[in-house]
Amino acid sequence: MYARIRSLGIKGIGGYEVELEVSVTSGLPRLDMVGLPDAAVKEAADRVRAAIKFNGWDFPVSRITVNLAPADTKKAGTVYDLPVLLGILAATGQIPPPRQEDMFFGELSLTGQLRPVSGALPMALAAEAAGAKRLFVPRDNAAEAAFAQGLEVYPVDNVRQLAACLAGERPIEPAAPGVIDPGSVPVPDFAEVKGQENVKRALEVAAAGGHNVLMVGPPGAGKSMLAKRLPGILPDMTREEALRTTAIWSVAGLTTAASPVVVRRPFRAPNQTASRQALSGGADLKPGEMSLAHNGVLFLDELPEFHRDVIDLLRQPLEEGEVTVSRASGSATYPSRFMLVCAMNPCRCGWYGHPSGRCRCSPRSVAEYQGKISGPLLDRIDIMVEVPALEYEELEAKPGGESSAAIKARVDAARTAQRERFAGSGVDANARMGPAEMEAFCALDAEGSALMKGAYEALGLTARSYDRILRVARTIADLDGSPNIRPVHLAEAIQYRTFQLK
Repeated sequence: MYARIRSLGIKGIGGYEVELEVSVTSGLPRLDMVGLPDAAVKEAADRVRAAIKFNGWDFPVSRITVNLAPADTKKAGTVYDLPVLLGILAATGQIPPPRQEDMFFGELSLTGQLRPVSGALPMALAAEAAGAKRLFVPRDNAAEAAFAQGLEVYPVDNVRQLAACLAGERPIEPAAPGVIDPGSVPVPDFAEVKGQENVKRALEVAAAGGHNVLMVGPPGAGKSMLAKRLPGILPDMTREEALRTTAIWSVAGLTTAASPVVVRRPFRAPNQTASRQALSGGADLKPGEMSLAHNGVLFLDELPEFHRDVIDLLRQPLEEGEVTVSRASGSATYPSRFMLVCAMNPCRCGWYGHPSGRCRCSPRSVAEYQGKISGPLLDRIDIMVEVPALEYEELEAKPGGESSAAIKARVDAARTAQRERFAGSGVDANARMGPAEMEAFCALDAEGSALMKGAYEALGLTARSYDRILRVARTIADLDGSPNIRPVHLAEAIQYRTFQLK
């Protein structure tokens, strides 16, 4: 007796098809799982046996072999519980064999109830790519899986319900297709921030071009408050960006039935005690904070308080937009294209340079504190801005600044100009321009060249910081609606590099 069931698996943040072949033959009672299963997959035998017996079916007293193909790819997790159960029942003639266009995944309880699993969206997208027409999943995974197009997703509560559906007795209503609505998730508003107009302008420029930012100022100046409002002025994610980001969150187990898809650009703010694994990815190859912030913002508050090796870990992902996690259990490469936003105090007590003179840190202590930030990382930050302490009059005044909606309108217009400019090149923002794009779109006139030369020599710039100034200047020109970089745009971009750590 033999049956084939189509299922799915996860590798990295992508799904792939797994075919289960179930053979029931004479011999000593035994259930063997082959095809590189991990411990969780092997344990499916006990869950399946209990679920079959609890629901009144007969568990065959025979030799059962379950092959998970492709056999040379490691299988992990509890996603194969449901297909193993269906394969055994179909092979023994207790249920009709599923259609060829049907696919299944889900974890079983001992009573046959279906429990949700991680990675529902990438597996659903893989099912769509594999030509499946119907996908049966646990009810709590259905809303997430329904964002895949081209197939119907059926939410299943228990195996009896599924068996009745497959037999044509009681159809299951398919889940409604997913709709991405960024407006469904509220975000803090810039209008709530008092003062700090220069910092708001810097963050507007950063959002318009996807640039990295460092804010330096005393405690209570509003650095964290400003950073948390940055996602509210970033452009809405495209459907492809939302699905890609959701796939990462899904594999990490962060999606829920109530929040099945990431509709707003992520904002991740790991604690200063975060380890290298927490940022890059854990021992189980789950995505880390740098990947969870993909298409969004990674905010590092109190930057010097992070371990030095953790800070330096950011350098490669900032350049390449991806991170490779290598552990004893294997390796995986995850997308990690994010805006890096950092905040720090000027010294350990936080009051260095404040007019009140309350700072008691020695020059050596200040140098050691600021020296925790390496030059190569600072070179990868486009905009450095000072966040001064607010004056009493600013605190007493009623909030009256621009709303996030007004700022976002300008950011959206600048990003639209960039998409049109870079159409077909694979570049989506000024911060990610390559040499060819910079050569074509960042040319300076004679006055601009003279200004840039003076800044390069006076500030001791590097080739990388030179390029970053040009990228920021291009963004400022886009916000101004200018086709060319004018000296005024370049001057503002240079100003964002003049702030130096003491």
